[in-house]
Amino acid sequence: MPGAGAPAASGSRQTGAGGESPSTAGSVSIKNDAFTPKLLTVKAGTTVTWTNDDEEPHTVTSDTNGPLHSPGLDTGAVYHFTFTTPGTYTYLCTIHPFMHGTVTVTQ
Repeated sequence: MPGAGAPAASGSRQTGAGGESPSTAGSVSIKNDAFTPKLLTVKAGTTVTWTNDDEEPHTVTSDTNGPLHSPGLDTGAVYHFTFTTPGTYTYLCTIHPFMHGTVTVTQ
């Protein structure tokens, strides 16, 4: 979900946790019922890839009316989204709602 006053990001998707320290890499692993890294910071225009490295399905879904809406991701499946607008985007796994992550997009 975008931060206050920020428009929603645009992006595309394809089908195919973790620590509290922010990361600047454009990838997130889904493993052991967690998003790793849990906090990700990227520049606008970055495509983030989530990969399900777990043995059960997961989703990547914006908390409220945001741009992230993956289908169920089986083991090895990936979801891509390109963040074009700065803001803070929070998401969860709808299958396991205790799993949360955040992508912060900077200029």
